[in-house]
Amino acid sequence: MNENAVSGLRKVYQSRVKLIEGVQNSNIFRAFARLSSGLEKIIAISLVLIIWEVIPRLELVDPFLLPPFSDVARSLYNLLSSGELFRHIGVSFQRSFAGFCLGAGAAIVLGIFMGWYSKLEEVVDPLVQACRNSSTLALYPVFLLFFGLGEASKIAIITWGAVWPALLNTIAGVKNTDPILIKSARSMGISQFALFYKVIVPAVLPYILTGIRLSATSSLLILVAAEMIGANSGLGFLVFYMEERYAVPEMYAGIITLSFIGVTVNYLLVELDKRLTGGWKEKIADDDD
Repeated sequence: MNENAVSGLRKVYQSRVKLIEGVQNSNIFRAFARLSSGLEKIIAISLVLIIWEVIPRLELVDPFLLPPFSDVARSLYNLLSSGELFRHIGVSFQRSFAGFCLGAGAAIVLGIFMGWYSKLEEVVDPLVQACRNSSTLALYPVFLLFFGLGEASKIAIITWGAVWPALLNTIAGVKNTDPILIKSARSMGISQFALFYKVIVPAVLPYILTGIRLSATSSLLILVAAEMIGANSGLGFLVFYMEERYAVPEMYAGIITLSFIGVTVNYLLVELDKRLTGGWKEKIADDDD
């Protein structure tokens, strides 16, 4: 095969590659890909629910321990229509949001300073490692002793659990900031405050958002356990109370609600991450290419 033929085939191949890339980058293709992904998830969830419905009815498991999904759905509807579930959701949201904001907010500020000032990290890091490796739920009796059975102990334990993911991710983000950016900013005579605000914070933002997602997940998990002790409202209380009354369908309804809230919160934070850092990630990918 002569050089002209090889060159012609190469051009045809390159044109087809560009055509495929253009189709993949088109809005129609992206919309179709999102639709296909959504349908796959719906099908997977539907199969799980069908299996859940069939297994108890065939008595492959004890229907008392695992009621058919239709019974759970009926109980969920009754809890929603009576307004009881919304009341518990509201109380749980207030507790988890307060603890999450206090914990993540303090962690981000402390993490930036620990990542930036190595001397501060050397002093504080041993205490941080000791605290974060202690089981949060095992410390709950200590919080009960200090804060009592009221709201303060629940918010305090959620705050404690929300601190560590956000703190560690923020420290990692500051340490991984490109030193060339810092040197360039300093060479232009930028102030220390402006350096933090215009260089460090934007560079650390992806790490902060990841830490926030993990802290939000921790807040929800700790919330459930905290509401099972000394509470008279909240989703954790609802699940525990229904289990004690052997109202198993209502118990599963509460668990499903908790799962739905967790998935929704995670989805919203992922979308926030994409909107705030997606453009930067795409630009970095284009530069690498």
